[in-house]
Amino acid sequence: MNQIISNTKSDSPAPLITAPAIPDYLKETYHWAYIDPVIVPWLDRGLIVWTILWGNSGRLMRAAFKEIEPGGNVLQAAYVYGDFSPSLARHVGPKGRLDVIDIVPLQVDNCRTRLKGLNQASARLADAAEPGGGPYDAVCCYFLLHEIPRDKKIDVVRGLLDRVAPGGKAVFMDYHKPARLHLLKGVMNLIWRKFEPFTIDLTETEIETFADAGSAFPWSKETFFGGLYQIVVATRC
Repeated sequence: MNQIISNTKSDSPAPLITAPAIPDYLKETYHWAYIDPVIVPWLDRGLIVWTILWGNSGRLMRAAFKEIEPGGNVLQAAYVYGDFSPSLARHVGPKGRLDVIDIVPLQVDNCRTRLKGLNQASARLADAAEPGGGPYDAVCCYFLLHEIPRDKKIDVVRGLLDRVAPGGKAVFMDYHKPARLHLLKGVMNLIWRKFEPFTIDLTETEIETFADAGSAFPWSKETFFGGLYQIVVATRC
């Protein structure tokens, strides 16, 4: 059942906002990683993220931030474990604004805890396919697309691009098909098939193709760590 939430004070008329329902694919595939209140605190640690990304978490985070101008109005499409959200808030700076969304209430609570003391940042419940807010100078989608099925990937990419202001950017950081002789290729394929079943499709598809044909966004791509990771940037004309 959808939750009803309100951000207004009790002594004023409160518009009711229907929170998005958690999708079935998320409950079935990633309950342990994002919904289980016992396991989640153990996963939400910088060391865990560093390990999962084979020591590349800092490098990838810096590459994403390089595309985002301090002082801008920024949307983060889902909460990211570890130090990503507070680091992005500090990068945006006190003259900017960071709006973090997530479809799981527990993740929104985690994010709000992480963002304490960073007044330029906030977190709210929303579906990345219908994020609302904006328009934004930058939209950051960091390791989200590999966790959602293909039809949802299309909805999310289009929904996020729709919130980008003229001259702004959408920044997608995620997995990519590794080089043929990559030492971790076999290991990653096993991990993806066991724990991340929607990743293979992403590694076989250019993120640009999820956007509407003829959309006003020039695209660029750069890969890292033998092609295992990619950053794709779409800039609105």
